[in-house]
Amino acid sequence: MAGGKGSVTKHEDSAKWERYGDDGEFQGEMCPRCSAHLAVHDDRKTCGNCGYTKHQ
Repeated sequence: MAGGKGSVTKHEDSAKWERYGDDGEFQGEMCPRCSAHLAVHDDRKTCGNCGYTKHQ
């Protein structure tokens, strides 16, 4: 094993957690077709579940 036990490095918090409020509720936009979370891209928001795309 490389590094052995206890060699786990800490990572910074992922940017995805910025979309959740202090109460743990999702603060982002939901898909109007299927109510899934929309993925945020540079020029659009997309739903990976049904394929809905909202161009900005």
